[in-house]
Amino acid sequence: MALLKIARMGHPVLLQKAQPVEDVHSLTIRQLVSDMIETMLDSRGAGLAAPQVHKSLRLFVYHVPEPRCMAGEAPIPPRVLINPEITPLDDAVMECTEGCLSLPLLRGVVTRHAAVAYKGLDLDGTVISGEARGFHANVLQHEYDHLEGILYTMRMTDFASFGYAEEFAIPRDSEG
Repeated sequence: MALLKIARMGHPVLLQKAQPVEDVHSLTIRQLVSDMIETMLDSRGAGLAAPQVHKSLRLFVYHVPEPRCMAGEAPIPPRVLINPEITPLDDAVMECTEGCLSLPLLRGVVTRHAAVAYKGLDLDGTVISGEARGFHANVLQHEYDHLEGILYTMRMTDFASFGYAEEFAIPRDSEG
């Protein structure tokens, strides 16, 4: 396993729509996912999309650490979602204070869907699907945006809520 270099805001790979993963079973994809999980955990992030490590592919890794669980939510260990689809379950929204490993040390408030359905593939090529709420829904939407070439700052409507993490006193595990 290896720690991967994270692309920072301004790098063109972060603004491109990522390409579908053609061969889920390839050793290259398995190694990439393993390295991405190691990089995400080492960086104390909650998620990491392939474009953030200079790979324009439609996959991301994520987890929901216990400190970030909302009421009724259980921690989720690291997992991958390949060629994901994310759809809102209804019109309900929530405000999320987000960070991003590609914008280190910064935070901003973004409006997200409060509940989403997700579907994609795991490393075995098995279809996985479910519904997510709270922080889990937040992470899925944030990482999916990376696959579309969208940074959370592009979704912000009030830049008075944008600043350095230490000024907001938000745990670093909220980065994705």
